[in-house]
Amino acid sequence: MARTYYYTAMTLDGFIATSDDSLDWLFTREQDPRGPLNYDDFFVGIGAMVMGSTTYQWVIDHEFAGKDSSEWKWPYTIPCWVLTHRDLPSIPGAPITFARGDASRIHQHLLEASGGRDIWIVGGGDVAGQFADAGLLDEIIVYLAPVTVGAGKPLMPRHVELRLEEVARNGEFACARYTVVRPGGTATG
Repeated sequence: MARTYYYTAMTLDGFIATSDDSLDWLFTREQDPRGPLNYDDFFVGIGAMVMGSTTYQWVIDHEFAGKDSSEWKWPYTIPCWVLTHRDLPSIPGAPITFARGDASRIHQHLLEASGGRDIWIVGGGDVAGQFADAGLLDEIIVYLAPVTVGAGKPLMPRHVELRLEEVARNGEFACARYTVVRPGGTATG
């Protein structure tokens, strides 16, 4: 059965991005691409993904900076939903659906599109929180960077109970995998 993951990195003080949506702190850190809880091994099992509008805009601003929109190439081949209440630029030929609405309805579309594979909540924390609120988030995998930024976008801007399943070191990062504990104390896995 497909599981829904929030796979991300955060600063030691709990932020996935600075207040101005910078990830500069992340890209200066060493990690082993084949080490524990690495992205490549994680992504092999993913069949669909979802992100918020700020994450989508960050990808456009950083992946396509200086390029004409006709040169844009979306970095993913799997179906992607972007949750938004605003108009965003589209990427020709990319498997992207712009959506709004409750997480339960979006999750059903993700499940149908994933072909039985897992779902990845890319970002941000509020998107992951909406899925957690609806009881649809199964696990959180987080890379903890040895840096503080003082303020920014929190990992999860709400209360969510977790159970630690795995912890490891990957380069400069402490990595952890948590199962979401449902109301009543039952874990999802």
